[in-house]
This record gives sequence, C-alpha cells and structure tokens, in this order.
Amino acid sequence: MSMTRFGTYTAKLVDGPLEGKTISTGFSDGGEPQPRMSIPTDSPTKHYLYIRGSGIEFAEGSGATDRPSAIEYRFVQAVFE
Repeated sequence: MSMTRFGTYTAKLVDGPLEGKTISTGFSDGGEPQPRMSIPTDSPTKHYLYIRGSGIEFAEGSGATDRPSAIEYRFVQAVFE
C-alpha cells in the first residue's frame, strides 16, 4: 500500500506534546487525508495519537477540487504498549 499514490500533505500538530510541529504524510489509498496518525516517540513502548481537526489549507492558486496542502491534527492521548 503506497500512501504517496495521491501525493503528500503537511500534518500540522496544533496541540499536545508535539504542538507546533509539522509532519509530511501521504493521502490514503482512497485519496483521502489520514483520519488519525500514530506518531512514534523515542520510547519503543510509547506513541502519540492525533486525529484530524477542522483546519484545512490549500496551496495558493489551487482550485476547490484540489487536495489540501496542510491539515490540522489534534492530540488525543499518549499510548503505552
């Protein structure tokens, strides 16, 4: 499964422990933005769970039918395995 088949976008982490950081990620195989992201930490037993927020940005000059260039993600929880 290739997440770059439909291109990539910037995930903007707007709160939580990674507030202010950005991550480049790919659209799902269906061409939709990822509904949630699991982001690893330095610890092999911990990761952060972020879900898609309402903020969406489009590159300058893009039409309404183009895919977004950046999407907000909000912190849900730290997950320990």
